[in-house]
Amino acid sequence: MEYYFIGIKGTGMASLACILKDLGHTVSGSDLEKHFFTEDSLRERNIPIFPFSEDNIHSNMNIIIGNAFLDDFPEVRKAKADPTNHCWRYHEFVGLLMKDYVSYAVAGSHGKTTTTGMLSTMLNEVEETGYLIGDGTGHITPGCKNFVVEADEYRRHFIAYHPDYAIITNADLDHVDYFKTEEDYYKAYEDFSSQVKKGLVLFGDDPKVRNLKISAEHYYYYGVEEGNDFRAVNIVETTKDMSFTVMFRGEVYGEFHLPFVGRHLLWNALGVIALGYLSGFDAKDVNAGLARFKGVKRRFVVEEFDNGNVFVDDYAHHPTEVKVTIQAARMRYPDKKIVAVFKPHRVSRVYRFADDFAAALKLADEVCLCPFTSIDDKEDGIDIDITYLQERIENSRIVDANDEDAKYLASLAPAVYLFMSSKDIYNLSNLVKRYQ
Repeated sequence: MEYYFIGIKGTGMASLACILKDLGHTVSGSDLEKHFFTEDSLRERNIPIFPFSEDNIHSNMNIIIGNAFLDDFPEVRKAKADPTNHCWRYHEFVGLLMKDYVSYAVAGSHGKTTTTGMLSTMLNEVEETGYLIGDGTGHITPGCKNFVVEADEYRRHFIAYHPDYAIITNADLDHVDYFKTEEDYYKAYEDFSSQVKKGLVLFGDDPKVRNLKISAEHYYYYGVEEGNDFRAVNIVETTKDMSFTVMFRGEVYGEFHLPFVGRHLLWNALGVIALGYLSGFDAKDVNAGLARFKGVKRRFVVEEFDNGNVFVDDYAHHPTEVKVTIQAARMRYPDKKIVAVFKPHRVSRVYRFADDFAAALKLADEVCLCPFTSIDDKEDGIDIDITYLQERIENSRIVDANDEDAKYLASLAPAVYLFMSSKDIYNLSNLVKRYQ
């Protein structure tokens, strides 16, 4: 079958396109001509990518529409106007695809991409598993038994999913351009949880998760604090790895030794371990699978250079994520200067969480802020620029992807440079490397 993707370079869209190609379908799509890191996996599979144009749309097409493209977008408008076309939104198609497998979904405000990657790696140690990860990575074969999906709460898209098993990593308010109240945000998670069929695990150390009204038939909490069904104890963390014992309701499940750094990765791993237990897997196999996890794209991706500089690329775009990223860098590189370079996404997020962003960024030794540049940063009724955040952080500096600012950042060496954003901050990162 042939499928055409509108917005094929989107993180989830690229993953899904790769999956359909791997299943033997003919796949093509359209997007901006500018390079995005997600397109590399598409190029590897020789998937054609065309510039946006209404001329790409014909009759009798199977069309998957990226959620960023509204009904008035020219290609979308033409596709839906033709009754011979079959059109699905991204999340609608993924929900249908999940029905063919033992399905696992990972939801949460933060950590879901990394946890999805961890879960798929662990499951593949035991059984052949397909995966769709929000870093543009997707793979499946006709022989796969399991399918792991990153489940995004934005605009309630994950309500299209009815997984067999699921993880909820946390429930910090986000996407305030859509969710106008905390109650509305939490209700989305509650509705999602009611659709999990066999086993749901939730991060029990998060009070906001604990306050969710869960109606799933089988659900469990995980964490390091007392009162969790799955609990990590005897925790030893170093600058290179971690080890701990996992208890299930007072009984030892297994001993774990993992090459990860940062408490947030321990939490993510613990959620994966809990699903490994519920799936009936031996703890040694779960440990072996998790130990093979090498990370996902744009989530604390580290480059170390001989000159003493370290560059970290991370997708952090919420205050909690920024805080966790800086803390992880401190743990891994305790004797180095931390330079935080942050490019925000959406004025509503900065407007709502400005003080929280400032508090998190102040954990670094130097703070540099990038202006809003994305097409979807601006929103009606909120008239701010990056100075709204800068004025809350003493001695912070505004930088952009130009030679002058790159030279300034290079002058701060030697340092650990944390480039944090859900947008294209890697262009600035590459410029700084050029001047070092």
